[in-house]
Amino acid sequence: MNHLLAINSAQDIPDQYRDTPVGLLLEYHNLERPFESYEKAKLLVGMCMDNRKHLHMPDNFAFIIRTGGANLRHSEFKVSFAISVGGVNTIALIGHTQCRMVNLISQKKQFIDGLVKVAGWDEQSAEEHFDHFAPTYEIGNEVDFILSEVKRLRLRYPKILVAPLLYRVEDSRLYLINEN
Repeated sequence: MNHLLAINSAQDIPDQYRDTPVGLLLEYHNLERPFESYEKAKLLVGMCMDNRKHLHMPDNFAFIIRTGGANLRHSEFKVSFAISVGGVNTIALIGHTQCRMVNLISQKKQFIDGLVKVAGWDEQSAEEHFDHFAPTYEIGNEVDFILSEVKRLRLRYPKILVAPLLYRVEDSRLYLINEN
């Protein structure tokens, strides 16, 4: 994880994110900055649906889209809505360690068995469902995926500040992903 930039003080926030909603998010979450009041969202957070992550930030500060692996490819209308109607000009894309969208094939049996036992599916339908969708939702490596998704979003929304972050489940902190 040598691609990660720890944020332990406000001075650790790179200039490009300092005094932006991304810098504020890092200060709220990592540095326990006192909450300010917000009437409207300042940024869009795209993050994984994983239940082990909780962001420490004020109410009304951010729109949040949660999707497996922080993969916003199938949520682009929601992203566009947050920008055009919601008025945000900043996106924080947050992956996390121990993401189960990595190496999905290793979870195929558990996925099929779970749909059969819990949801009442037949085994063949569950397997076809997995085989059809797993390639779409597999993200590979968390850091590499976030960097590629940030690049895609920057091309799609050239006037929007898009920041790559990683939430370490091990310490519940946010880290900037070094793009160099």
